[in-house]
Amino acid sequence: MAILFDSTKRIFTLQTGTSTYQMQADSHDRLLHLYYGRRTEGSMDYVLTFRDRGFCPNPPDAGTDRTYSLDCLPQEYPSQGTGDFRSQALMVETKDGKIGCDPRYVSHKIQKGKYALQGLPTVYAGEEEAETLIITLEDPAAGIRVELFYGVLPESDIITRCAKITNLAEEPLYLHRALSANLDFVTGHYDLISLYGYQGLERSFQRNPVTHTEQTLISRRGTSSHQFNPLCILAEPDTTETAGACIAVQMLYSGGSMAVAAMDPFEGTRFQMGVSDYAFRYPLAKGETFTAPEAVLCRSGNGLGDLSIKLTDCIRGHIIRGPYKNKVTPVLLNSWEACYFDFDGKKILDLAKQAKDLDIDLLVVDDGWFGKRDDDNSGLGDWYVNEKKLGMPLSELSEKVHAMGLSFGIWVEPEMISEDSDLYRAHPDYALRIPGREPVRSRNQLVLDFSRKEVVDNVFAQITKSLDPCQIDYLKWDYNRSISDIYSCTADDQGRVLYDYVLGLYGLLERIGKRYPNMLIESCSGGGGRFDAGMLAYSRQIWCSDNTDAIDRLRIQYGTSFGYPCETMGAHVSKVPNEQSGRITPLSTRGIVAMAGTFGYELDPAKLGGEEKAEIREQIKERRRIQNLIFFGDYRRLSSPYTDPVTAWSYTSKDRSEFVVNAVRTELHFGDEPTKFIRLAGLPEDAMYRREEDGALFSGAALMEVGIPLPHERGDYRAYAWHFTRTDRA
Repeated sequence: MAILFDSTKRIFTLQTGTSTYQMQADSHDRLLHLYYGRRTEGSMDYVLTFRDRGFCPNPPDAGTDRTYSLDCLPQEYPSQGTGDFRSQALMVETKDGKIGCDPRYVSHKIQKGKYALQGLPTVYAGEEEAETLIITLEDPAAGIRVELFYGVLPESDIITRCAKITNLAEEPLYLHRALSANLDFVTGHYDLISLYGYQGLERSFQRNPVTHTEQTLISRRGTSSHQFNPLCILAEPDTTETAGACIAVQMLYSGGSMAVAAMDPFEGTRFQMGVSDYAFRYPLAKGETFTAPEAVLCRSGNGLGDLSIKLTDCIRGHIIRGPYKNKVTPVLLNSWEACYFDFDGKKILDLAKQAKDLDIDLLVVDDGWFGKRDDDNSGLGDWYVNEKKLGMPLSELSEKVHAMGLSFGIWVEPEMISEDSDLYRAHPDYALRIPGREPVRSRNQLVLDFSRKEVVDNVFAQITKSLDPCQIDYLKWDYNRSISDIYSCTADDQGRVLYDYVLGLYGLLERIGKRYPNMLIESCSGGGGRFDAGMLAYSRQIWCSDNTDAIDRLRIQYGTSFGYPCETMGAHVSKVPNEQSGRITPLSTRGIVAMAGTFGYELDPAKLGGEEKAEIREQIKERRRIQNLIFFGDYRRLSSPYTDPVTAWSYTSKDRSEFVVNAVRTELHFGDEPTKFIRLAGLPEDAMYRREEDGALFSGAALMEVGIPLPHERGDYRAYAWHFTRTDRA
């Protein structure tokens, strides 16, 4: 069994293939955290130590025992009001302003299969693949029940966590904080790895030691955001890509999240993650329940590379759904950088003809096909086809593109509204804005109030009316600003709006997915502003960044790879000079970098020369040749774009029978500089591999010990790709 309960000591043990998670309901009925680390047997309650620690207070039921203090004991779900002055997972206020609660263990149940959450994405698994533990805590004085959910997928080394908080009192309660996961470690020093950024340089990598200064990472933007990605890793200081212990916590949530990490004065470390407490004051009437979104926990003792592979396999096998769950996605051409808003049906058909000539699979019409939309100042919210601009119905355009042998896709931004739109003129109250004040605008647009069902229903009706007559194979779902005016004219309390907004978004995505079960959905938020595991439950891929510069993309895709499959990263080859950076990069390099993601093109093929077109055809052939490695193999980071003059990575088949190595030289110096070697990882030492390009033979041990020498070539940003297959030849 994956979940064990020792009724004598009241210890719960969660076992995966390589890890153990353990907690105990103590003699005071408080749930204490004992252990999360390498797999072990037996009870870990010996880690609890008790002594009088001065200003660490003692709860009333401890009596004269000054050694029992929640201020220094490891807890499973700490709450405010118990004498614990560290960061809390739960903060509750009563109607008359009393703050605090002290939930105690009352019961538990263990069941086969993996729990699900109403209205929220979760890891899913078959009944034989997972077990669920639900621990119920209650505080009768505060009138609150807390149910802690744990899902265990032993073969995947995954443990999931979430919480449900229910009001048992007659009067309303208000949640000021309700996090999803809390980890308390009684010993050890850790580095905190997190991903920060801005539009155009998302998921930048940073690694800082966890110290006695509390670190709070947070998104206050209503989305997971460009600035803070809801994935964090705790790593021992000496952990590398191939060795050392590390633990990931990843939220399945697309709204604002937060993470808190700190070492207490007694060398214990607390790490927490969950819904952002910014503008959060969630009301609960009698009998109502708030559900904290799911967090995924994963541990590896074999370095960051192994941890990333486990998270990738979890997303591939237990989060992604839909028609492309186990399929390779098509190579596409997007119209945006080819023509922006300046197009009609004829121009789109010309693009389709060019795409077909290049052997591309899918043509996507980006922004501008709907309403009054010739720039980004109007039209959002009016999801009817602008047939005057297209010169034909959308259904006819779709038919003509399909007749050329291509699939067809379009762009939408359903969560936004322009003040210059029919929808806004009819329903100005549909926008999130504060009464009596001019709204804060971004990209000259406002955000629709998706916390209201009637608003979501209106958008759904509009979009389906336009899409139903057409064969739409792909939908790009964009979101191009943050939420600043947090006010819903129908909300009973504005502290619930941001969370309810996300529920409205998920509900609409669920309906769209069911309405068009064969459609590929790619989500986007000004590039990678909502790149999270929650969105991957509804969209097979996410546009990684609006910055398509191949050299910048090395950093963006490097950071993203720590917690997300490479084939979920929307990545395109664009023209040079690059429109974001002005950088000139070889077409071969742009192709190799984009192939580390979904792969497509963002340019006008009519402006390419014959040699460039021939090279693109070869790139597409190469992508199809190795696509199973990219989509179903193990991705490994072989060097860092932050510290190394060469950025390298590999894709290896699960059976280790073949792999591809890619490398991009980002620094070039005068003179006879030393040869750079790329060291591989994750290969069997006794295996022999043939390099397909020249027939050279290498042993797995040598490839990992010494590596492959990089050619000495002049020229900016040279890139290399080698394909190796296992052979019996020595």
